[in-house]
Amino acid sequence: MAQILPIQFQEHLQLQNVGINAANIGFSTLTMESDKFICIREKVGETAQVVIIDLSDTTNPIRRPISADSAIMNPASKVIALKAGKTLQIFNIEMKSKVKAHNMTEEVQFWKWISVNTVALVTDTACYHWSMEGDSQPQKVFERHSSLAGCQIIHYRTDVKQQWLLLIGISAQVGDTQTNRVVGAMQLYSVERKVSQPIEGHAAAFAQFTIPGNASPSTLFCFAVRGAQGGKLHVIEVGQPAQGNQPFPKKATDVFFPPEAQNDFPVAMQVGQKYDVIYLITKYGYIHLYDIETATCIYMNRISGDTIFVTAPHDASSGIIGVNRKGQVLSVSVEEDSIVQYITTTLQNPDLALRIASRNNLPGAEELFVRKFNTLFQGGQYSDAAKVAAGAPKGILRTPQTIQRFQQVPAQQGQTSPLLQYFGILLDQGQLNKYESLELCRPVLQQGRKQLLEKWLKEDKLECSEELGDLVKVADPTLALSVYLRANVPSKVIQCFAETGQTQKIVLYAKKVGYTPDYIFLLRSIMRINPDQGTQFAQMLVKDDEPLADINQIVDVFMESNMVQQCTAFLLEALSKNRPQEGPLQTRLLEMNLMYAPQVADAILGNQMFTHYDRAHIAQLCEKAGLLQRALEHYTDLYDIKRAVVHTHLLNPEWLVNYFGSLSVEDSLECIKAMLQSNIRQNLQVCVQIATKYHEQLTTQALIEIFESFKSFEGLFYFLGSIVNFSQDAEVHFKYIQAACKTGQIKEVERICRESNCYNPERVKNFLKEAKLTDQLPLIIVCDRFDYVHDLVLYLYRNNLQKYIEIYVQKVNPSRLPVVVGGLLDVDCGEDAIKQLILVIRGQFSTDELVAEVEKRNRLKLLLPWLEMRIHEGSVEPATHNALAKIYIDSNNNPERFLRENQYYDSKVVGKYCEKRDPHLACVAYERGHCDYELINVCNENSLFKSEARYLVRRRDAELWAHVLQEDNEYRSQLIDQVVQTALSETQDPEDISVTVKAFMTADLPNELIELLEKIVLDNSMFSDHRNLQNLLILTAIKADRTRVMEYINRLDNYDAPDIANIAISSELYEEAFAIFRKFEVNTSAIQVLIDHINNLDRAYEFAEKCNEPAVWSQLARAQLSNGMVKEAIDSYIKADDPSQYMEVVNVASRCNNWEDLVKYLQMARKKARETFIETELVFAYAMTNRLADLEEFISGPNHAAITQVADRCFDNKMYEAAKLLYNNVSNFARLAITLVHLGEYQGAVDSARKANSTKTWKEVCFACVDNEEFRLAQMCGLHIVVHADELEELINYYQDRGYFEELISLLEAALGLERAHMGIFTELAILYSKYKPGKMREHLELFWSRVNIPKVLRAADQAHLWAELVFLYDKYEEFDNAIITMMNHPTDAWKESHFKDVVTKVANIELYYKALQFYLDYKPLLLNDLLLVLTPRMDHTRAVTFFRKVGQIPLVKPYLRAVQNNNNKAINEALNNLLIEEEDYQGLRASIDAFDNFDNIALAQRLEKHELIEFRRIGAYLYKGNNRWKQSVDLCKKDRLFKDAMLYASESRNIDIAEELIAWFLEDKNYECFAASLFQCYDLLRPDVILELSWRHNIMDFAMPYMIQVMREYTSKVDKLEQSDAVRSEEEQKATDKPLVFSEPQLMLTAGPSSMPGMPGQMYGPGMYPVQGSYPGAMPGYMPM
Repeated sequence: MAQILPIQFQEHLQLQNVGINAANIGFSTLTMESDKFICIREKVGETAQVVIIDLSDTTNPIRRPISADSAIMNPASKVIALKAGKTLQIFNIEMKSKVKAHNMTEEVQFWKWISVNTVALVTDTACYHWSMEGDSQPQKVFERHSSLAGCQIIHYRTDVKQQWLLLIGISAQVGDTQTNRVVGAMQLYSVERKVSQPIEGHAAAFAQFTIPGNASPSTLFCFAVRGAQGGKLHVIEVGQPAQGNQPFPKKATDVFFPPEAQNDFPVAMQVGQKYDVIYLITKYGYIHLYDIETATCIYMNRISGDTIFVTAPHDASSGIIGVNRKGQVLSVSVEEDSIVQYITTTLQNPDLALRIASRNNLPGAEELFVRKFNTLFQGGQYSDAAKVAAGAPKGILRTPQTIQRFQQVPAQQGQTSPLLQYFGILLDQGQLNKYESLELCRPVLQQGRKQLLEKWLKEDKLECSEELGDLVKVADPTLALSVYLRANVPSKVIQCFAETGQTQKIVLYAKKVGYTPDYIFLLRSIMRINPDQGTQFAQMLVKDDEPLADINQIVDVFMESNMVQQCTAFLLEALSKNRPQEGPLQTRLLEMNLMYAPQVADAILGNQMFTHYDRAHIAQLCEKAGLLQRALEHYTDLYDIKRAVVHTHLLNPEWLVNYFGSLSVEDSLECIKAMLQSNIRQNLQVCVQIATKYHEQLTTQALIEIFESFKSFEGLFYFLGSIVNFSQDAEVHFKYIQAACKTGQIKEVERICRESNCYNPERVKNFLKEAKLTDQLPLIIVCDRFDYVHDLVLYLYRNNLQKYIEIYVQKVNPSRLPVVVGGLLDVDCGEDAIKQLILVIRGQFSTDELVAEVEKRNRLKLLLPWLEMRIHEGSVEPATHNALAKIYIDSNNNPERFLRENQYYDSKVVGKYCEKRDPHLACVAYERGHCDYELINVCNENSLFKSEARYLVRRRDAELWAHVLQEDNEYRSQLIDQVVQTALSETQDPEDISVTVKAFMTADLPNELIELLEKIVLDNSMFSDHRNLQNLLILTAIKADRTRVMEYINRLDNYDAPDIANIAISSELYEEAFAIFRKFEVNTSAIQVLIDHINNLDRAYEFAEKCNEPAVWSQLARAQLSNGMVKEAIDSYIKADDPSQYMEVVNVASRCNNWEDLVKYLQMARKKARETFIETELVFAYAMTNRLADLEEFISGPNHAAITQVADRCFDNKMYEAAKLLYNNVSNFARLAITLVHLGEYQGAVDSARKANSTKTWKEVCFACVDNEEFRLAQMCGLHIVVHADELEELINYYQDRGYFEELISLLEAALGLERAHMGIFTELAILYSKYKPGKMREHLELFWSRVNIPKVLRAADQAHLWAELVFLYDKYEEFDNAIITMMNHPTDAWKESHFKDVVTKVANIELYYKALQFYLDYKPLLLNDLLLVLTPRMDHTRAVTFFRKVGQIPLVKPYLRAVQNNNNKAINEALNNLLIEEEDYQGLRASIDAFDNFDNIALAQRLEKHELIEFRRIGAYLYKGNNRWKQSVDLCKKDRLFKDAMLYASESRNIDIAEELIAWFLEDKNYECFAASLFQCYDLLRPDVILELSWRHNIMDFAMPYMIQVMREYTSKVDKLEQSDAVRSEEEQKATDKPLVFSEPQLMLTAGPSSMPGMPGQMYGPGMYPVQGSYPGAMPGYMPM
C-alpha cells in the first residue's frame, strides 16, 4: 500500500520546453503575479522581447518586441505594466492600446500588482500605490523604514482591505563564527494609524480566519523567520477585533530545517483560504504545511532540488504555485481525500484531524466523529453531542437515526429538550437537511408558530422538499408554495399557483423549469373559481408562437360556460398573428359574435384582423344580421352584390363609393343600372358620386349611355359637371352643354362655351341654333371664339335679331367690326346703317381688316369721308394712309407727289398696289421705303435697268449686290452694262466705286471686274494711281487671265510688291514672282524662289555670284546641303562665313562620311563660335580621319570638347587607339582599362582597373583575363570582386562554366585572408571543396564553421555524401535531431561515441532517444549503459523499461536501472526488483524496497511469499507490514518461525488482536521466552488482565512478572499525576473567580515580537517527519519525486 500524503503535487509546465532560455529564468527576468500568466523578459540576438505565457494555453506563448527593465502582468486580464528607467507604462494587450503612463522622479526598485487595478511601487525611500482608474498618479503611502536600507526588496503584500501593508526585503550578513547568513527584514504599516513597525522575517502573508463562535473573520498576520537561534512561524491578529469577536490567541511554532540545510531560510509564503493552511517554501525547495488555527506543522518535504524564486496563490486548488531555477512550474495543494487520514494515522493527532475535518468539511475522520458522538451521547452530554453531530463532515451524523435518538431522550423538567437543542445548534450552523426540516417543522406547525417557518425559510435554514410542502400546505398554502418552489416540485407549485390565484405565474414557471402540466384541466379549474383569471390564463397559454394547449379545446371550455365575451377577447389575442392554419377558429369567432353580438363582429371585421376565415359563410351571416356593408365586403357573386347594394339608405355613402373601386368594370355598371332601376330618386346621388369617382375606369361613354337610357338629364348634368372641368373629351363637353340646356342652366352653358376648348364648335353652334334659346349669348360666344362671325351675322340678320349684332360689336368684341361689315355688305344692308355702325365703333378695330373687307367687295370709296376725317384728326396709322393712297392712285389725284411727300403709308403695301397700275410709282414707293427686292423685281419685270443700276450704286448694300449678281439672274448682263457705262461714270464718290468693286469681286466676276478696273485705272481717270485699285487689277489678272499679269507688273509701279509676289508664288507664277523681287531688289526672296519653286540651283548659283551677298550664299548652302551636295554646301557656308547650321552640317557630313570637308567647316566654325558641340565634333572628326597628332595637340590645349563622350564614341567604333588617348586625357581609368583589354595590354588594364577601383571594371578585366587564361591577373582582379557578396555568385559561375575549378579555389583561398572577407566566400569555398576537393572540406569547416552559411553548406555536404562533415555542421547549427539521424543512418562514416553522447542530449524530439537505444543495441550493445546514463534526465523511464523488456535486454541495462532508481519510478523499481529476484540478491532487493516504494507492493509480496528462499519470504512479510497487512505479515513470519520479525510487526501494527493472537501462538508453541519478549515488545498493546489470565492459566507467572511490575508502576504514576492536575485546576478556578474579566491587549503594534510559545514535542523532527535515511537529503519516507 502506497504511503498516504496530505498534499497533491503537480508539474504544470517546463518553461524550456516552450522555448524559454534557461538564462532568462530568474528573479530579475521572470515575474508571476497570479496563477494565470508568467512574464519573461529575454533577448534574442539584438532584439529584446517579452514572452507572456498564459497558463491556460501554454502551447501558444505571446511574444512582443518590447525593451523594458521590468514587466509584470495584471493578475486577472491581459494588461501588462512595463518599466524602463523611471518611465512606467500600462498597456492593454488585447485592445492594443496604452492605458496609462507616468514618469517617476526616482528609480523604482520593486513593483507588484496588489489588486486587479492597483500597482504598488517601491523606491529607495517610499512606497506608492498607482491606480488604473481615471487619470490618477502614483500616491505615496508610507516612507521606507531605515531597517530596510540596503535590502533587496523581494515582496510587497496587503490584506484584503488594503488596511495593512507589508514590505519584505533580504540582505546578507557575515557573523563571527558562521558563514554568510541571509537576514530578512520586514516593515508592517497600518494605513488607519499611519505608523510602521520593523520586524525580522523572511516570508509573510495576510489571512482571513473566522474563529469558531465569531461572527466576523479576523485579519491574521503570518510570518516566518530563521534567525541565529533557529526558525519560527508566528500567527498574530493585527488590529482591534471586530465588534463581538473574540481575539485570536497568538501562535508560534518552530520551523524545522534538516541538518544538511543549515543555510536554508524561508523565501515564500501563501495562505490557502479554502483549507485555512499556510504553505511555506524555503530556498532549498522544502514545502512546509501548517494549520493556521493551531500553527501545527502538518507536513514537510522537499519538492524541488532548485530554488523556487517566485510564487503565487493557485486559486483553482487553493494552493501555491511557483517557478524554480530550472523552469519547472510547480503547484502544491491540500489532498482533500487523505489529509485528515494522514493527520489521524501518521501524526496521530485526532484533535487536529477532527478540527480540520469539521472546519473544512473533509472526509477521513468519520470513525472519530461517530465514536466521540456516541461517547458524549451515552454520557448524557446531549448539547456537546449535538455540536459534534452538527460539525461532522459530509453530514455523516445528520441522519434520521440521530434525530430518532434525540427524540427518544426525555426532556428534563425546566430544560430545553435535547431534540430542540440539537435543532438549535443545527440552525445556528447552517441549513437543515430534509429529514431534520420535517421533524423540526412538524411540532412548530402544531403549535401554530408559522412565523418561525417564514423566518427560517428567509434565512435558508430549511431544506425544502415535497413532504415539507405537503405538511405546510394544511396551515398556509402561500407558505407551502414557497416551499414547493425551493424544493422544485413543479406539479405542486402549479397547483398552488392556481389555488392562490397567481395564474399569471403558471406559464412562466412551467417554462422555466421545463414542466408541462395539463393546461386544459387547469383552465377548467380556474374558470370555475374565477372566470376573469381564467381568461388571462387562457391568453397566456397562446401567447407564444406555439400554443401550450389546443385553442379549440380552450374555446370549448369558454363555450361550456357560455362566456362569449371572454371567449371573444381570448380569441382576438390568440389569433392576432392571423396564421393560415387558424382559419376555422377565425370563422368560429366571427360566427359566434354575428349570432350574439353583431356590433362586436362588425368591429372585428372593420379592423381587418383576419383574412383566413370562410368568407362566403360569414357574408351570409352578416346579411342576416343586417350588416350589409360587411356582407358586400365578403360577397363575390354579382347576384348577391346586386341584391344588397340597392339598399343604399342602409349603407354609408362614402363606403359604398369606395366599395365600387373593388368591383370589376362590368359588375360596377350592372350595379349602377340596378340601383337606378330600383329607386332612381333614392339612388341617383350615390350613382352620380360613383360615376364621378370611377368614370376613367368605367368609361364616360358607358356612364352617359346609362344616364341617357333612364332619361336622367339631371343625373347626367351633375355627373358631367363634376368631370367637365378636368376632361378634354369633346363628347363630354357637348353632352354637358346639351344637359345644361335641357335643365335650363343657361349660365353654365355660357361658362362652358366661353372657357372650354374641348368641344366641337361646329356641332355646338348647330345645336345652339336649333335649340332656339331665349338668350343668344352662348351662340354669340361660340361664333366669336371660333370665327363663325359671318354665319352669326347672317343668322341674326335673317332672324331679325339685329340688336344682338349691335350688342356683339359694341359689348362683346368690337374688333370683329370688319367681319360684321363684310357680312352686312353681303346681305345688302344699307350703307348708312354701315357708316353709322362704323362711326359708333371708333378706333376699336383693325383699319386694315376693314379696308380689306370693303376692298374685297369693291366698295372702297365708301370709306373716303371716314379716312379723310381720320387724317384730319391727326391719325398717323399706316393703314389709314395706305387706304387713302390707294384711293388717290385709283383716282389719279397727283399720286407721285403724295407718295414722295407722305411719311406714314406702308411702302410695300402701296408699292404692291401700284405695280400693275404704274411701275414707276411702284419704284417711287419702294425706293422711299428701301424695299430693295421689291424694287429690283419691278425693274426686272419692266426692264428699268438704268434706274436699278443707279439705285444699287447709291444703295451700297453688299447683300443686295450679291443678290443681283447671282449667276442665275437672267438680267445680270444688262444690269452690269448699265453699271459700267452709266452708274459708275456718273458717280464721283470713291466709296460708291469701292463697294461696287467689292461686290464684283465677291460675285466672282473677274473678267467683268478687269474690264471695270481697266476703265478706271488705265484710262487716266482720277483713280489711276490708286494703290488698292492697282493691286486689285493685278490680283484679278492673276486669278482670271495670267497672260496679262507680266504686262501689268511691268506697266504699274504703285502696288504692294512683296504681297503681290507671294500671291503670285501661291498661284505658281514663279517667274512673275522672281521678276517682282528682282525689280524691287529683294535678292534673298528672289533666290529663295529659284531654289524652292523653280528648283534651279545653277541659276541660283549664278544669281548668288552676281549678288555676292552672305545671306544669299547661306540660303544657297542650305539648299545644297538638303540636296546632298555636301562639299558644295560647305564651300558656300565658308563663302558666307556662316557657322549657324553647324549641327545640321555635322549630321549630314557624318552620315555621308565627308570627314575631311567637315574638318574644314568645323575649323571655320570654331573661329566664329567656341561651342562645345563644335569642338567635340572636331575632336571626333580628327579621330575619324586618323589625325591622332592633331587630336593630341587639340586635347592638350584649352578646349570645351566633351572628351569622355568622344572617347565613348571612339570605343563604340572600335577606334581603341584614339579612345586610349582620350580616356587617358580625362583619367577615366574604368573605360581605359576596358580599352586596354581590347588592345591586349592586360597588365596595363589591371593597373587602370586598380586606379578605377570599380567592381564593374574589375569584373570586366577579370573576365577578359580568364578568357585569355591570364589567371594571375584574373586572380588579382577577382580578389577585388569576391569581397562584394552580390558579385560572388556571378564570378564563381564564370569560372565554373569554363571549367577553371582549380583556379577558382585558389582565388577563394587567397580571399580568405582579406580584411573584407565575408560569409559568402567561406560558404562558396566550402561548397567547392565538397564538389572538387572533399578531403579539404573538414579542415575548412573546423576552422571557419562560424563564418559559413551553414544551411547552404548542409545541402552541399548532403549532395556530396560527406556524412561526417554533415554531422559536424548539424551540430554547429544546433540541428541536433538531424545530426543524430545522420550518425545513425551512416555510422561507418559519421558515428563517434563521445560526439554522439554529447549531441543526443540536446535533441528536441525525444523519440530519437529510443531510436538511439535500438541503434546501440544493433551496433554497440556494450556501450548502451553509458548512453542511458547520458539520456537519463529527459528520458521516459517507464517507456525505456518497456522497450528493454520487449527486446529481452533488461539484464543488459542493470547499471542504468541502478542509476535512475532514485527517481522512484514504478517501472524502474519493478524491473530492477524482478532482476534482483532472478539473481537471488535478497540484500539488494531489501535495500531497493527500503529506499524506493513506488511499485506494486502487494503483487511483489505475493510473489515473494511463494519464493523458495526464506530471505525472500522474509522480505514478503516486510512488504505486507509496510502495507498495513499486519496479519498476513505476522502469519508469514510465524510460518518461517521468524519470531523477532513477528513480534516487531505485531508491535508496529498497533492492533491488540494481532498482538494477543501472537502471544497465544507462542503459548501454544510453548515458546515462553518469545512470550516474555513479546510482552516487552508489544507493551502498549497488551491488556494487563489478559496477560495475567494467560500467564496464570499456563503457569508461567515468572515470565509475566516483569511486565506486571511495569504496569503497576505506570498506573500508580498516572493516578499521582491526576491528583496533582486536579489540585492545580481547583486552585486556578479559585483565582479566576476572584479576578475580573480582562480583555486581551491591543494587537496592532508588534512591539516585543511574537511571544514565546512552547515548542513541539521533545523530538528533533516535527510531526510527519522522520530521520533521514541515507546521504541524499530527500531520501525519506513521504518524499515526492519531481
